Amino acid sequence: MNRRVSRRTALAGIGLGALSAGCLGRTRNIAGRDGSSQLTLRIDAAPADSDPNAIRIASHLAENLNAVGIDARINTLGRTDLWRKVLINRDFDVYVGQFLEHEPFDPDAMYAFTHSRFVAESGRQNPFGFADLNGVDERLERQRRAEGDARADAVADLQRSLCELQPFTAVAFPDPLTAVRGDRFAGWTNRRPVSAAGLLGLDRAGPTDGAAEDGSTDDGSGGNATDDDGAGDDGIIDDATGEDGIIDDATLDDATGGDGIVSDAEREDSGAVLRLVTTDASVTENWNPIAAEYRREGTFTALLYDRLALADGDEVVPWLCSGWERDGGTVTVALRDARWHDGEPVTAGDVAFTYEFLRDTSMGALEAAVPTPRFRGRSSVVRSARAVDDVTVELSVGDVNDAVAARALRVPILPEHVWADRTDPATIAGFEFDAETTEAVVTNNEEPVGSGPIRFVEATPEESVAFERNPDHFLARAGEEESSSDPAAGVPERFRGKPAFDRLEVGVMPSDIAAVQAVGDGLADATVSNIGPDAVPRIGREADARLVTGRAGGFYHVGYNARRAPLSNPRFRAVLASLVDKSALVDDAFSGYAEPAASPLATSPEWVPSDLSWEGRETDPASPFVGDDGSLDVEAARERFRDAGYRFDNEGRLLSRGE
Repeated sequence: MNRRVSRRTALAGIGLGALSAGCLGRTRNIAGRDGSSQLTLRIDAAPADSDPNAIRIASHLAENLNAVGIDARINTLGRTDLWRKVLINRDFDVYVGQFLEHEPFDPDAMYAFTHSRFVAESGRQNPFGFADLNGVDERLERQRRAEGDARADAVADLQRSLCELQPFTAVAFPDPLTAVRGDRFAGWTNRRPVSAAGLLGLDRAGPTDGAAEDGSTDDGSGGNATDDDGAGDDGIIDDATGEDGIIDDATLDDATGGDGIVSDAEREDSGAVLRLVTTDASVTENWNPIAAEYRREGTFTALLYDRLALADGDEVVPWLCSGWERDGGTVTVALRDARWHDGEPVTAGDVAFTYEFLRDTSMGALEAAVPTPRFRGRSSVVRSARAVDDVTVELSVGDVNDAVAARALRVPILPEHVWADRTDPATIAGFEFDAETTEAVVTNNEEPVGSGPIRFVEATPEESVAFERNPDHFLARAGEEESSSDPAAGVPERFRGKPAFDRLEVGVMPSDIAAVQAVGDGLADATVSNIGPDAVPRIGREADARLVTGRAGGFYHVGYNARRAPLSNPRFRAVLASLVDKSALVDDAFSGYAEPAASPLATSPEWVPSDLSWEGRETDPASPFVGDDGSLDVEAARERFRDAGYRFDNEGRLLSRGE
């Protein structure tokens, strides 16, 4: 009889409390640790109180690996340390994380995730050390050049290659779950209501009913912007409501008193304060927009640092620039009248510096280039940047298509007079770097100087941070009647005169439950971090709190270090992928608030070929789970390892190759 492990046993096999703290320590190699010939894999993930979804995926995978004879050990560490290990030190076996590129999810987002070579760098430069020079690399380059059906074909082939080679395993796209209240601010939308675009789209809520000045209603249906921290703002509020607290249009109008928008003068007099709560303390300590460690949201750095352009639904609209023109391989960008938060003017020289800096944060001082991991894909599009004059810059983009060229305009623009001094090799007390990196990539960026619509005020580490409205920003100036010209020409109307708050305060809560309680008690207007499904019932019990939910493009995944054997073997990785029961994880770990996926482009179905689409299927079309009815078929899984060339000892332990 085949031995089976039920999905609930796998998910419950390792208690979340035991995974919330502690580190198993750095190990020297994958196989033969502690003198044993049994294969050992370390799974790195953030702890349960920081990312319960990630630790549940890690627990599920570890239980199944142990069942088939692999010694799987979970190592929990803070999110910052996790990403530094993965992206800088590359010291990991397997990790569980969330990719932060959100809708609209252009296929070129996969460039930074899977391309093996950037600019003058040599070697395998993606997070996994994965290289497929004649397959994936070639298809990534082809989709950058192609248009229309030719690009769709290249993207389809790219997805098939990734599903076959499995440098990472896409698990699920979680629904963003946010608790909000509408008595002080109106216009909460789904698709990340507390993203940069979502917060800029808010209006003050007043005590009276009525129609908004722009003719829209309080449901946020006035637009569909998506900011570059991955936040969507399509204005659709989930139309279900009930005991779970999910918000509908009528409920939202009741909570906000119609639209009740107040004038700019009334807003200034009111001293409006937007209060948010989060469980992620890094927002009180780190404001580096190009940090090596990916943030879960990136909301506040996106508000501190402007991009040249903003994704607005299917369009890309001018933001820090007033417009751009493309002539062959050159994009000419015209800047708006803007200033840095310290009063210095924003110039074309700053823009040219930014692109050069993102490609090599050492600015040639080190032997090899040190690009910023977070924006290496977009910055690699721009081959060179030249300031024509103070307000005009030319970007050389080569023969890429317009979608890829426009995406390259969505990187944070940095002040040269601040960042030019951050090119030295990085040093952090208590953290050892195994690979050469720079201060720019790891600095906390204290006292941040950007050009965005908010500016930094003060912070108490691990407790709170405060920002204030930037009255010199082009959005704020667009709301001033005395303006002689339009400082925000081309910007969507709902952002003009914004933000609607004078001060933005973010407090750190110990748990999702505490964060929801703060919203229900009126101490906060919304939660920032994506709350876990365990907190959803609590929202339904809070009379003044509502759940806003939608779909996100940031997928959870299991990443493999292809620099190390046996993870360097795609057949081995493919068997590991078949041990992940994605449907069970969605049902049990995410409580149904997620969609399983085989492809990293699953939330952009127009790009997914039918053979990789989950729609209408009960199991993974690329890597079907080894088992049925939610139970792992241990013997079938072992047979797959044997077919891949691996052996087991008499005790059922999988041996490292050569043993």
